Amino acid sequence: MPERGMARRGAIVKDDDDFEPRLGRQRGRDGAARYASRVVVAAGLVAASVAPRVRRFDGSRIGRGAAIGRLLSSRDRLAGLRGRRAVVKTRLVRLGARGAGAAKAHLRYIQRDGVTREGTPGELYGADADRADGKAFLQRCGEDRHQFRFIVSLEDGDQYRDLKPFTRRLMAQMEQDLGTRLDWVAVDHFNTGHPHTHVVLRGVDDRGRNLVIAREYIAHGLRERAAELATLDLGPRTTREIEARLRHDVEQERLTAIDRRLIARIDEAGLVAPRANDPFFHALEAGRLRVLERMALAEDLGDGRWRLAEGLDGTLRAMGERNDIIRLMQREMTRARLARDHRIHAPETGPLIGRVIMRGLADEHRDRHFLLVDASDGHGHYVDIGAAGAVEPLPDGAVVRIVATGTGARDVDRTVAMVATANGGRYSQALHLRHDPSATEAFAQAHVRRLEAMRRGGADVVRDPDGSWRISPDHVGEAERFEAARLRDRPVAVQLLSAIPVERLATGDGATWLDTELGSGAPVAARDAGFGRVLRQALDARRAWLVEQGLASFGADGFRPGAAMVETLRRRELLRVAARLETELGKPFVETVAGGHVEGRVARRVDMASGRFALIEKSRSFTLVPWQPVLEARIGRDASGIMREAGINWRFGRGRGGPEIG
Repeated sequence: MPERGMARRGAIVKDDDDFEPRLGRQRGRDGAARYASRVVVAAGLVAASVAPRVRRFDGSRIGRGAAIGRLLSSRDRLAGLRGRRAVVKTRLVRLGARGAGAAKAHLRYIQRDGVTREGTPGELYGADADRADGKAFLQRCGEDRHQFRFIVSLEDGDQYRDLKPFTRRLMAQMEQDLGTRLDWVAVDHFNTGHPHTHVVLRGVDDRGRNLVIAREYIAHGLRERAAELATLDLGPRTTREIEARLRHDVEQERLTAIDRRLIARIDEAGLVAPRANDPFFHALEAGRLRVLERMALAEDLGDGRWRLAEGLDGTLRAMGERNDIIRLMQREMTRARLARDHRIHAPETGPLIGRVIMRGLADEHRDRHFLLVDASDGHGHYVDIGAAGAVEPLPDGAVVRIVATGTGARDVDRTVAMVATANGGRYSQALHLRHDPSATEAFAQAHVRRLEAMRRGGADVVRDPDGSWRISPDHVGEAERFEAARLRDRPVAVQLLSAIPVERLATGDGATWLDTELGSGAPVAARDAGFGRVLRQALDARRAWLVEQGLASFGADGFRPGAAMVETLRRRELLRVAARLETELGKPFVETVAGGHVEGRVARRVDMASGRFALIEKSRSFTLVPWQPVLEARIGRDASGIMREAGINWRFGRGRGGPEIG
């Protein structure tokens, strides 16, 4: 075939078998955009329209159980009313250096007395045994980085005679979902309106690696599994059960499911109307709105329209918590046979002095504790004391003073900032004394103790090996943030006035808290009711006893304490207890005076009428010094310090850089 040339747009063709493309810019015949470009633009528009529904990465699907958690969360959104309901609260606890003690305390607490139906201590059980060995479990947790703590509560848990089989099936299902064997122990509690189970799960998988559970499974998966098993055991909720529960919610002074539905339907004008397409739910919501109106939380605008109060959900939650506290106080006061008015203590109202009735857990999920106090004002008080470790253990009947925790930076923080600014951002005791020659060594050490407390609390202060500190430019602001964080965990400060019941202090041969009050010239005001009456009687008896002992007198102006009354009583008791310990230990007692050096093994705590003392034992002698809570963790270990008028500056650890605590 003869060679032919043929020109075409974008190519040169010489013959049928020879085709050479010539690439160039393509254009539509009518000058419009390319088809491919139109596809890209359309795809972009579609992506933009669905972008708000695309889930951003937040880490919730990292870890075991992510896929099943995602599936169960979808089931949760589509679930109907007939399934049984469950609540699962989860807490991830970092064990760290102090984790062993915290884990032991948690196990001890969930096994406390009075949590079973019979009022007996809780029984620890596991996957294969009705009685688990808590000590062995803690030993297995020794090297764990973290552990999980669950509280599983079924709405219909009271229909179970025994929760152990349910808990074992739930944990077995969790093993399947996570693809690993789990090491756990649990305790069932029946001391509240809703029976519930505390589960402690080790933070390791069956290969000994850190167990990471996807947040989506923790948030939805375990709860859905618990509800699923309860529905299989008890059957779906009947229409009668559902309606009875909803009718019960109408009059409740707490946040209910009806309130949540009303809040979700508030329109742009801030108004809501009862549901019109269902007579039953219309009646429920209309009745609930009338109840909210009586509580001044809703306003009827007519024509079936209502305006709900601002922050309705928060207000109803607070009311529910308050009602729970009042019921708790009524129960415990009745058990203690104390007919008292019940009050919830507000720290800003001033100091509170009284006798501890009980200590309990206000929030089992967050380990927040409370005290019930029979106070000198004649009332019973509920006191939120914050995190579990914020207040040391107190014996029942102990006398305490409760004051509000200070907020904001302190003068000591401003002084540290000033010294650091003058020394290139560094602080030390030597730099402090050089900066302010009038300051004493003890005064500078108080600043070091403050920095050590801030360092342990996670503040931005760094201690170098030579004992000096690196201080941030915004140290005062750092101190304010540190105090704000502490306030959440420690809303009040609880001072132990006497570990001995006040009735026994009236004739106690030692320097009691009553003597300090009488020596002040202005004893605590006590109402003639409740603990106030007991306190007044104890003060009268103590005055008479002191006069008999020749340590005080009555004159024309009333009771007059002797010049050295308190010190004489303290020393007399100290020497008497020391003589008894000399016989017990076979060692002589060496009294420590102000400015003296204290060194030895912290043997134990000794409770006296004069207060708590630490027994410091050496190879050939021993001494007794004022107790400090920090010594609890040092029992059986060596410590040294300097005796001061305000207490002892303890030094723990080896080397000059060890922490000092006063």
